[in-house]
Amino acid sequence: MKNDLSVREAEESDLENIIDYFLKADRQFLHGMGVDPVKLPTKEKWLTLISSDHKQPIESKSLFYVIWLLDQVPIGHSNINKINFGEEAYMHLHMWRGDNRQKGIGLEFVKMSLPYYFNNFKLKNLYCEPYALNPAPNKTLKKLGFDLIKQYETIPGWIGFHQPVNKWRMTSQNINRFRADSRDR
Repeated sequence: MKNDLSVREAEESDLENIIDYFLKADRQFLHGMGVDPVKLPTKEKWLTLISSDHKQPIESKSLFYVIWLLDQVPIGHSNINKINFGEEAYMHLHMWRGDNRQKGIGLEFVKMSLPYYFNNFKLKNLYCEPYALNPAPNKTLKKLGFDLIKQYETIPGWIGFHQPVNKWRMTSQNINRFRADSRDR
């Protein structure tokens, strides 16, 4: 039997699970995805930050989350930040449970997440800068037709450490082609 995969916009009740994914992870796992555990805020501070932003109108959001569901059970999320409405944003991908990783469902979840970002935020470009030494997101982005722009060293986000990243881009033109290709299958 095929698993039922779906994606929905995050609700207020999902925010704590998003935070717990990071705060309850072990240091080795966090390091593998480029996160510096020392930079993680307290649960209360983090919840205040994302809850406040969650209530903003779409044009004013600095963060936006979608929840990934397997058989109607939340198992991960994707989000965008560095949002420049009508222009660009940066995407992040997180499978919460290890037993769901490396099974190909992340690829399907990202496919389902992309329309939320391009449609809701009227994006021309969507970027993703995964840790270059984390093979899973890099492999997924390549398979989905993201273009590898460059590899460079940076601190890619407020909870990351200095690291090599691969900068990937999906354009609104590419996503439209991708949608047409998926309708033809």
